Amino acid sequence: MTDLLLKPAKLSGDVTIPPSKSMAHRAIIAACLAEGKSIITNIDLSDDIIATIEGMRAFGAEITLLGDGQRKKLIIEGVSKKQSTKNRLIDANESGSTLRFFIPIATLFDGETRFIGRGKLGMRPLDTYEKIFNEQGLHFQPSGTPELDLTVGGRLNAGRYEMAGNVSSQFITGLLFTLPLLTGDSVIAITTEVESIGYLELTLEVLRAFGIDVTYNETEREFLIPGGQCYRAQTYTVEGDYSQAAFFLSAGALGNAVRVTGLKPDSNQGDKGIIEILEQLGAVMHSEGDAVTASAPNGLKGGATIDGAQVPDIIPVSALVACLSPGETQIINLKRLRIKESDRLEATKEELAKLGADIRVVGEELHITGIASLHGDATGWSHKDHRMAMMLAIASTVCENEIIIKDAEYVSKSYPTFWQEFEALGGQISEWNLG
Repeated sequence: MTDLLLKPAKLSGDVTIPPSKSMAHRAIIAACLAEGKSIITNIDLSDDIIATIEGMRAFGAEITLLGDGQRKKLIIEGVSKKQSTKNRLIDANESGSTLRFFIPIATLFDGETRFIGRGKLGMRPLDTYEKIFNEQGLHFQPSGTPELDLTVGGRLNAGRYEMAGNVSSQFITGLLFTLPLLTGDSVIAITTEVESIGYLELTLEVLRAFGIDVTYNETEREFLIPGGQCYRAQTYTVEGDYSQAAFFLSAGALGNAVRVTGLKPDSNQGDKGIIEILEQLGAVMHSEGDAVTASAPNGLKGGATIDGAQVPDIIPVSALVACLSPGETQIINLKRLRIKESDRLEATKEELAKLGADIRVVGEELHITGIASLHGDATGWSHKDHRMAMMLAIASTVCENEIIIKDAEYVSKSYPTFWQEFEALGGQISEWNLG
């Protein structure tokens, strides 16, 4: 357990944002399903990405890590669907992407796959897959305990799949990885409005890069997936992560002089939506090449209604900015925040209220009355959630008094170098020992 004491201090300077975790997951999986050698560059070894690398090794992929620092190059020899042992164990740690992407992929291989994990991962819904496996007579055996322990087996069939679009897009992505390799064509028909469509666009982008043809009919809300395809080995560079950039862009909107570099201007990442959210709250964005700067020369302003359905990962830090934007702001459609690493809806309200914010949970919404400043002088808790820890770090830069963040080490889930970057920009950090 790492508890940190943060003193109020403004951040200043450039920060090169880490590679997109979402894109890295997808690129690694596609390369591992290909025949031949792929090279994936700009990989950050966060806990989630390590889980995906080790999981694909369990399927038989050969993955070599090159590079002395945090950013790695991966040399990947694909599995060719023949190298895996009959049964395998995959530790998904706390990575929902690893678990949900891998469950259908596991059906490409003989034998059974057992998934284990940590934290709240075992409590995340898997009903969508369980229904499919049961309908096709495949093996799907959860442990029945809060801890993840799931065994699956059998071969998925090509065909028509009907799925709700208002549950996690990770279920759809898992099928999109798998169905092109089956004999016979498939269709994924979405029966409701699609949430997190940005993540599905990322999946399609990576599939295309590795030679897989999938067509999305937006009118019919159907993915058309020809069968009998093969992934083609590629050299692929992972783009910068707007999910992580959101913290430092929000810091800029709150008066810190931070320039964020390493961002793809025409990215399909859904969390690029942080730019629109900050603009709704009165921030001015300036882009030049791969660099983006946020500021608020005329002050922030509330009064916006922000829809969080497509961008659940950037809501905590967006709420922080709203708390310092005078006026009434509502952030709506936040149901999915309750099944993240923490109940992120309640955690966001609880931690910002500790700092002096006027923030309330109303159903599945956050209602915020913006104030001039945060008092601080409080002990915050990450809730063992990486995004809560990083939100509190940015909050410390606009508090009148120091704050403590308990369980601050959980940033390693997605951004292992966050505290080093924060300190290099001028953040004032020291370890806190209550004893």
